[in-house]
Amino acid sequence: MSTPKSSSPQNNNNSVKSLPATDSAPKEQDSNNLPSEPSIEQLLEALAGQVPSQSAEMERLKTWKQDLKRLFQFLGDRRVLIAVVEPGTFALRYANAAFCRLAGWEETSLATQSTNGWFAESHLTLLELFEDWGGKTAEQLYRRHLLHWVFKQYYQIDIDGLRVLDEPVTASVKNPKHPEPRFIEFWLGSEQLKITRIDSTIDEFADVPLKLMPVAEREAWLMQPNQLEKLADRLQLDNYRVEGLLLLEGFDVTLQEQIRRLTQLLIDRDSMLRPDKFERIDRCLRSLFNADGTLLLRLDGEQVQLLVAKDGQHLQPILYSMHSLEASHLLKATAANQVWNVPDLRRECETECDRTLRRMGTRSMLLVPLVVKSVSREGCGQRILGVVGVLCDRPNHFNGIDAQHAQELIPAFIAALRQAIQERFTHIHNIHPAVEWRFAQEAERRSWGLPPETIVFADVHPLYGISDIRGSSDERNRAIQTDLLEQFRLALVIADAVCQTQTTHLGEQLRLDLLDYIQRLKQKVTVDMEVRAAKYLNEHLEVYFDYFVQCDPRVQAAVEAYQAACENEHNCVYSDRTRYDQMLNLIGTKLQETWARWQEKMQQILPHYCDIECTDGLDHMIYVGKSIDPKFSQFHLHSLRYEQLRAICDCGRTVFRLQAESQINMELAHLVLVQNTTIDIFHNENTEKMFDVKGTRDIRYELVKKRIEKAVDKDAQERITQPGMLTVVYSTEDEWEEYQQYLRYLSREGWVEPKVQTGMVESLQGVSGLKFARVRILPEPESIPTICEVTVVSD
Repeated sequence: MSTPKSSSPQNNNNSVKSLPATDSAPKEQDSNNLPSEPSIEQLLEALAGQVPSQSAEMERLKTWKQDLKRLFQFLGDRRVLIAVVEPGTFALRYANAAFCRLAGWEETSLATQSTNGWFAESHLTLLELFEDWGGKTAEQLYRRHLLHWVFKQYYQIDIDGLRVLDEPVTASVKNPKHPEPRFIEFWLGSEQLKITRIDSTIDEFADVPLKLMPVAEREAWLMQPNQLEKLADRLQLDNYRVEGLLLLEGFDVTLQEQIRRLTQLLIDRDSMLRPDKFERIDRCLRSLFNADGTLLLRLDGEQVQLLVAKDGQHLQPILYSMHSLEASHLLKATAANQVWNVPDLRRECETECDRTLRRMGTRSMLLVPLVVKSVSREGCGQRILGVVGVLCDRPNHFNGIDAQHAQELIPAFIAALRQAIQERFTHIHNIHPAVEWRFAQEAERRSWGLPPETIVFADVHPLYGISDIRGSSDERNRAIQTDLLEQFRLALVIADAVCQTQTTHLGEQLRLDLLDYIQRLKQKVTVDMEVRAAKYLNEHLEVYFDYFVQCDPRVQAAVEAYQAACENEHNCVYSDRTRYDQMLNLIGTKLQETWARWQEKMQQILPHYCDIECTDGLDHMIYVGKSIDPKFSQFHLHSLRYEQLRAICDCGRTVFRLQAESQINMELAHLVLVQNTTIDIFHNENTEKMFDVKGTRDIRYELVKKRIEKAVDKDAQERITQPGMLTVVYSTEDEWEEYQQYLRYLSREGWVEPKVQTGMVESLQGVSGLKFARVRILPEPESIPTICEVTVVSD
């Protein structure tokens, strides 16, 4: 038989039929309503009945006889899935009994069609049968087979050694009797295809010297990633006449595929304790084991938490003490450290936990203990991570095959539960990369069931700095004042219009109140006045708007002007405050961008912890030392200190640029706090801060950090920080000698002026003896020609 000229796979809408269930003598169908396998002669007769009775075609049918013998050798083993499909369209022409069972066709017309109907145009193709297949997937597979035979027939190149056709394909199969998909792993046999080029002058590979390449070189070229796919895509399918049929051979791999997909789900990055993921795991387990529910027992100190999902619903977690579970099946499974089958819970129901499961309707259970090895001072032992179980409402449900499948899942379950424990700890904060290793280490300890340890970094050097907006509160109050005055003036226009259009004593009093408010706003504005003024307007003016708009067109126009000015997310006049907020946001954004660039360079010197906080400017806190990175040395410390100063100077220049571009009218002051003495820091899980200082000796540094920003010069009685200047605060002569050198370097590089102002810091509460040095930051110099850019003109 010859098929029509091939094209890309496409869906059909006709009826599909299987081979007739007849032999030389009629046979009754078996108890499963499956058709009897036809003989080879009947198959040939059926094929012959579908083609014109021409001798050439009949000869071709006879040539298939040898290959069909091989096909029917497999039919005796009903685990092998066999189908015959048309090339190009992938229309089904024959399916054996095992294939029909997988697709759920036992009791359909497909299993009882007559011989003459079997080769009629089929409405079912592999594309319709396989849920996850599309035309592109089928075409790629088809092109791969075609490429193999085109190379062999037209170029005498055998690529069998590349195993182009040996890779099996996995697809999910629609089965009306199973809500969950079935999976088939199959190979296509294309040995009987005959390929003919319609236009012999078309050569898709004319530009590729296939025949001239040495065999080893050609094979290496063909084995490059995606090379065969690219070559197969070149094939012009319309230029080939394809005759013959494709043979599909495969196996039902539903269980193996379910286990593979469940394993993948368990080991992916999301915690298995997340509700959405636990729901997916529950669904997969119930499908794999044909169960009614699942459970997860998780240890939490001396208590255990039992999570049960039953009939698709997740019940509230139940807490038990470890002591109360000593005789339970759950702890028996962990003691035996093997998959534990409970055939009938009604026979052994000794603990409250077991009885709770029994009241839920559970009769049989398959329990999977998650136990890992641990090493402690006492020696080697075992740690219990938890127990996973599947539940069934019928007794004696689970068997040895189920236990084997559960055993295969143990490593994935252990990995998933350990990851869930780790995430519970490590995702408390956004952990800085320089210290992430220590948090991961502690998470690993806890995942093995070991008691928690506080994360401490001892003997680290602190580097603190701040770029502070000078007078931001005053600027904010000015913005509030301007907006409130504008809003109250608009309110006064409304009151004036009301009083002009009618006689109203209440309106007159409201007008006088507004005038009084305006006078007070001109004098001084505070944040609390912002709230009180807005409340006053709402309660004494805006509540009457529904009435005012009916009084007179002049009043209506005044109300509409007021409402238009207040039409924003704040429901008030907010123009100057918007400009203030935008400036604040712009300063913070640009400072963060500048600091991020410098941090990237500083981390290359040596990994260190750095935390930034952006409020009215930008604060940064750096910790560096051997406990964070063992490669730490004094050179690294001094390098980072100098880079910190350069970075702050660059932040100062960023502000100068914004001022020069008239984007902001605010000024910033910059400060660095020096301390040669190391401190200990620890992660406090009970606070939102990443690190706190550990000992009482380190409290002084924290006090200075909080109070130094407002510190004043003891003699001049002015703030030690000044706009556009960098202030260095220190305690000892050793610290000053080191930073005096850095300031000289900064001046030589053109970052700061050479003139240094020094002084004593007036005693702070609990802190005295501090000194300061202050230099002016220089704007970025204008570009000037370098020596290389100078052009020498000769006479």
